[in-house]
Amino acid sequence: MLSESSPRTDSRRLECVAIQRSAVFLDRDGTLIEDVDYLSDPSAIRFIPGAVEAVKRLRQNGFACVIVTNQSGVGRGMMSHDQVHNVHAEMLRMLREQGADLDGFYYCPVAPVVGSESLIEHTDRKPGPGMLMKAALELNLDLQSSWMVGDKLSDVLAGRNAGCRAGIRLRTGKGRDADRESAPYPEFAIVEDLAAAAALILAAD
Repeated sequence: MLSESSPRTDSRRLECVAIQRSAVFLDRDGTLIEDVDYLSDPSAIRFIPGAVEAVKRLRQNGFACVIVTNQSGVGRGMMSHDQVHNVHAEMLRMLREQGADLDGFYYCPVAPVVGSESLIEHTDRKPGPGMLMKAALELNLDLQSSWMVGDKLSDVLAGRNAGCRAGIRLRTGKGRDADRESAPYPEFAIVEDLAAAAALILAAD
C-alpha cells in the first residue's frame, strides 16, 4: 500500500492536529470519478456529476476526505506507480480548480488471487482495513466516527473491518447491483451517488 499527499511525492502526510477528525473515506473509481479500467492516463479523468460539490460540502463541514483505492493494475504490470501518482496529481489539480480538495490518497497495488468482494486476501486491499487504518494513524483520524463510501461491496466492508461508524454504497460505477449484492448486509445504506451520500452523512452528523 502506498500513500500520497502531494502531486510530486510518493508519500504525503498532512500536518495533524491534536484532536482527531472524523473522515469520509472515498473509493476512487465509480465513486468520485467515472470507472475506467486500469486508468493510467490523466486526460481520461471524468468526475461523476455532483461528486466535486459533495467533497467540497463534506470538507466545509469539518470532515477529512481521503481516497482509498485498490489499483491492482500495478501488481498486474499494466501500469506503473508513477502513472497512478500522475492520475492523483491531476485529480487534485482539477478538484482545487473547482474549490474542492482532498486530505490524502492511499492505494493498494496488490493484484488479487481469488478476487472476492468479501474475502480479505491482503490487509491493505479492500475489503481489508489496512489503508483506512494507515490513514487514521498518519492523518490523526477517528475511525469510530468516520464513514466509508464506495460503489462496491468490498468498499463498505473495508469500512466495517476498520471499525468505521457506517458504510454507504452507491449505485454509480459498479454499484448497479448494489441492492442485490448488499442484501446480506442490511446495515449498509444504499444511495444513488456521492452527492446523496454526502447529504446523508451531514444529516446524520
